[in-house]
Amino acid sequence: MAKKSNGGWYVERDQENSYDRVRWLNLMISEPYYLFHLLVFFTYIPVRISAFQILSPARNSFLLKREIQVFVAYCVLTIVKIVRTESWESFIQDILLFAKIFLTAIALVLDYHLSLWYALAFLVIHIIAQQPPYEGLGSSNHLTPLQLESLLTEGNTSRFWLVEFRAFSTSACVCTSSFFPELSITYSNANLSFGTVDLGLFPNAAEKFGIPFGSLNQLPVYILFENATEVARFPGFDSEPYVFGPTITKKLLCGRFELDKRLLDYVNGK
Repeated sequence: MAKKSNGGWYVERDQENSYDRVRWLNLMISEPYYLFHLLVFFTYIPVRISAFQILSPARNSFLLKREIQVFVAYCVLTIVKIVRTESWESFIQDILLFAKIFLTAIALVLDYHLSLWYALAFLVIHIIAQQPPYEGLGSSNHLTPLQLESLLTEGNTSRFWLVEFRAFSTSACVCTSSFFPELSITYSNANLSFGTVDLGLFPNAAEKFGIPFGSLNQLPVYILFENATEVARFPGFDSEPYVFGPTITKKLLCGRFELDKRLLDYVNGK
């Protein structure tokens, strides 16, 4: 977005940031995944108050030192993640993980039964709730496998289709859910269109498009089609699962497809 002489850019930017903060506040309250975590975290307050009245002064002093150490470590890790993260979804996932580890550890200092209770509570949340993905679409379209096949074969739409195959049951797809909409806003034009196919809803489509759905660590997969023919894929067939290889980042995703000559020529209007 270009800077405007009347300061409009800054006003619009502030409105976007304000909207993001309100949206995340609403998610914290309305989404079970976030709400359950907050409720479990807040249970430490009455537990700590009760422990202060029961424990000896020396024990309370030792516990307070450990709490300060845990708080400082958590703040440092949070700052590092703020600097390095590329999406709010990834940032929230990481800081929640840190909070769960530190809370369970500090509960172990109090009583191992309390630590086991927190570990069990977080396990139950993991089973019954799922982190919500990014909700924006950008310039991409939600497609069924039949709709995608029809768009690719009709020949009266965009010459190029960049399609994301994902499944929100995997944390990698949730963390990268904002990358594709932002990419579509930047590069969408008359020759290039963007679409998404949810393999969680249509698992049979994985085999049709040559995606190893049995290895969920390989999702999301991005395929570039030219007139119904696949011309590029990321990650490739010979790529290692993400747990052993580099994770998908916004910069990596943009750079991978910008290097494809066909896509680059049409994006630049050549």
